[in-house]
Amino acid sequence: MISRRAAIGLAATGLSALVWSTGGAFALDYPTRTVRFVVGFPAGGATDILARLIGQRLSERLGQQFIIENKPGAGNNIGTETVVNAEPDGYTVLLVNPANFINASLYANLNFNFMRDIAPVASFNRVPNVMTVAPGVPSKAVAEFIDYVKANPGKVNMASSGNGTSLHLSGELFMLMTGAKMLHVPYRGAAPAITDLMGNRVQVIFDNMPSIIQHIRAGSLRALAVTTAERSSQLPDVPTVAETVPGYEASALFGMGAPKKTPPEIIAKLNHEINEILAEPNVKDRLTELGGDPLISTPEAFGSMMQAETDKWEKVVKAAGLRID
Repeated sequence: MISRRAAIGLAATGLSALVWSTGGAFALDYPTRTVRFVVGFPAGGATDILARLIGQRLSERLGQQFIIENKPGAGNNIGTETVVNAEPDGYTVLLVNPANFINASLYANLNFNFMRDIAPVASFNRVPNVMTVAPGVPSKAVAEFIDYVKANPGKVNMASSGNGTSLHLSGELFMLMTGAKMLHVPYRGAAPAITDLMGNRVQVIFDNMPSIIQHIRAGSLRALAVTTAERSSQLPDVPTVAETVPGYEASALFGMGAPKKTPPEIIAKLNHEINEILAEPNVKDRLTELGGDPLISTPEAFGSMMQAETDKWEKVVKAAGLRID
């Protein structure tokens, strides 16, 4: 005959097993229908290409379609809010990108709190921006460029793809850490900014690698540095900004998020599948072509990265006095 305490222990163990079994079965069955993969930017851009690459492989591995749903507007906020307000059942997920971390402090009146309302699922990759100068700029290195800016006050223009973008904030961080003051010139996208850079109408841009690298390789523009902590395999001879400005790091972190109360077993399953996909040679090669090596992590580790990015850009936004109402 077993004691009362032992009986209670067995009952608790049985209940725990039942809960685990139910959750495990739920995760095992998932997904049983189409999953919406929301991207807060138009089709064809870097974020969209990345989402389609991962979404296609998830569709093939899990036997249900991961449909890319482009919801551009308000600097990525419309797409993010769509996911925040979706049912937390694993059937609506978000392409997490640098705008999420920046917008948390840049926008004064958001209807959501990104870090509170979006659960981290998995990281995809971290892509450097490239500090690139116009043909007419004499500087061949970051230190020379800093001296050039300080020797020409009010004459050096820094282009970006728009106010509050990762390109803009990368430049603001550079100015903050070096004291090299430049005039920010926002464009409606990177393409017209690059055109003016090649025409010497602006002097520097901190552009995403995928859109600038062809011009660097063709010799029409000159890369001074990449913005990640480590050198890029795509431009191995180009130093990092941090080699001249210790502590500087400004990269574009991408991954997947979900509504906050999405069941942890579904998040765990998605994380496992995404990490398996990131390890595939073809996917790894394609991610490298897009500018960043695969970044395999747990949901918790990705959450820590998201928090660190949000905290970092909040400091830059406040120091630069940026705000969008």
